[in-house]
Amino acid sequence: MTMDNVNTAIVWRIGMLAAVVVWGMQCTQAQVAAKDTASPVVLTGFVDSYFSWNVDRPASHINRLANFDLTENQFMMSMADIDLQKAASPIGFHIECALGSTVDIISAGDAESARFFQQAYLTAVLPVGAGLTVDAGKFVTHMGYETIKAKDNANYSRSFLFAWAIPYYHTGIRASYPLRENLTASVDVCNGWNSAPGNSGKTFGASVSFAPVPSLSLTADWIGGPEQPDSVGSDFRHVFEGVVVLQASDRFSVAIDGLYGSEKLPWGMATWKGAALYGRYALSDASALSARAEVYSDPEGYTTALSQDLGEFTFTYEQRFLGALIFRGEYRYDWSNAGAFDGSGGDASRRNQSRIGLACIVTF
Repeated sequence: MTMDNVNTAIVWRIGMLAAVVVWGMQCTQAQVAAKDTASPVVLTGFVDSYFSWNVDRPASHINRLANFDLTENQFMMSMADIDLQKAASPIGFHIECALGSTVDIISAGDAESARFFQQAYLTAVLPVGAGLTVDAGKFVTHMGYETIKAKDNANYSRSFLFAWAIPYYHTGIRASYPLRENLTASVDVCNGWNSAPGNSGKTFGASVSFAPVPSLSLTADWIGGPEQPDSVGSDFRHVFEGVVVLQASDRFSVAIDGLYGSEKLPWGMATWKGAALYGRYALSDASALSARAEVYSDPEGYTTALSQDLGEFTFTYEQRFLGALIFRGEYRYDWSNAGAFDGSGGDASRRNQSRIGLACIVTF
């Protein structure tokens, strides 16, 4: 791609982002002017930027096996996000547009126009029992404890479980239904992991969430489908996951995320598995300390391209100002039983890496 084409693409995406903002403001103003009793169009967003310092000073300036904080020793604009939502009553929609290095990673295989829309789907609540909610379009995956949006996580960097074990998003149809007041089930049928058009098969997903008491939530997730090119047979890629979240007190919460994945391939069975433990303590209404400890095993090297066992621990301090400005300082230590990380000599032979990160997130 020439520089002129790159500049044209950037200008197009910025123009589209501005158009969405203007449209959202007009919709919101129209709702207020008409004093509509239906659910209004809600406009929110954020800008996420970071600086990461790798103590081992890799010649590549890459934090190996990292996800969205991939670049080392550079100021980076990770994501600028505009989110428009209208709750279904009974029809609604969700349109989320974004730019930045995180978007480039998430949508690496997508066309330029598809990258711009992180989510775009219609919602309808059908009059079935307590109300069957159906979404159709592009939406983030139901898998995982962490999210794409840094502002919604306790730590800034993402876990190995988020980065390597599950997809980011899907294009298809999903439906959810409240079986009881504290029990919800959902199913989806999609094109595949990250909407990859590699074959004509379909990927299926299911999730069940149960809150026996207000302070405890239990979630079981599954995704399965033929993900290899031209494969529509029984050789599914499966991932099973369980998440437990406990609000132990007004200030302290803990969570556990565990998963197991497998896929039958021509050369044999590939498996990957891991578990992560999270803790967050609110020092005040505006500050908090968070920690994560994790292990991840990829014995066939199917997800990380290297046969290895990984581990990491992360400590994050968060400070908020005026309710909209979030600063995070983070220390993370990664290790592997194989040479997975870059050193100052330019070789990927180190078995550990240490990173210090600073992030600034502005929300509105």
